Amino acid sequence: MTIRIGNAPCSWGVEFAQDPRNPEWRTVLQQCAEAGYKGIELGPVGFMPEDPAILADALAEHDLSLIGGVVFRGFHDPAQWEDVLDGTHRTCKALKAHGAEHLVLIDSISDRRAATAGRATEAEQMDKAEWTAFRDRLATVAKIGSEDYGLTVGIHAHAAGFMDFEPELERLLSEVDDQILKICFDTGHHSYAGFDPVAFMKRHIDRISYMHFKDIDPAVKADVIAKRTGFYEACGQGIFCNLGEGDVDFAAVRQVLLDAGFSGWCTVEQDCDPLLDPDPVGDARINRAFLETIGFN
Repeated sequence: MTIRIGNAPCSWGVEFAQDPRNPEWRTVLQQCAEAGYKGIELGPVGFMPEDPAILADALAEHDLSLIGGVVFRGFHDPAQWEDVLDGTHRTCKALKAHGAEHLVLIDSISDRRAATAGRATEAEQMDKAEWTAFRDRLATVAKIGSEDYGLTVGIHAHAAGFMDFEPELERLLSEVDDQILKICFDTGHHSYAGFDPVAFMKRHIDRISYMHFKDIDPAVKADVIAKRTGFYEACGQGIFCNLGEGDVDFAAVRQVLLDAGFSGWCTVEQDCDPLLDPDPVGDARINRAFLETIGFN
């Protein structure tokens, strides 16, 4: 079994390509490599150069592989469908150009869900017609990624969107063909949502194609849920802490992966505010060192 550990631009606070707070993309590549990682995600399409030659040279300079990319757009909103398709095709083309494997689908933050992040029993639910259309949009993009571009496509549950809580994720998995849609499993978002990530992994390990390693500070989680704090404000308060400092049992996560013979990339994602986290490369080093202490080499 070979598990490789990567990182992602969101660990440097990069969530949206045009955010003026973003660090320079070359800085992210350089610091990712300096922190001991051999792979990195694309980040939001448009953050890194879409000219394959420019990005290929920079990846080679830092001995980094491109792991995958995320379509983090409004799947829940039919009015955003053209934007979803734009992000899909641009991301897929970039991944194929660099031999990356993983396309990750995330429903973006919804105003209808932001206030109830972490509180499944209070969250607004889609009606049957809205759910069916939402599911079909996700399935359409999964089919584009898997069949048109030959990528491995994974659904990623995310706080404050309409694919957040475990029952929603399991419903989607039961309704979409596993040949086109796998799981990109994020340990931190599953904990944030109020569910047990290790128990979910044990039930669904055969469908998990890719992992995001993220930890949750339980004290911050309790506070932001009680105060109905928005997702990005919670990030600024440090809900996503360094690995090993939160409530995710990474030793148990590793054992589930070992028992299943999992092979491939596991990517560290420590979502942060780029202005409030003064040392993302230091955090990246700490996270890499922690993973080594529990057997991820």
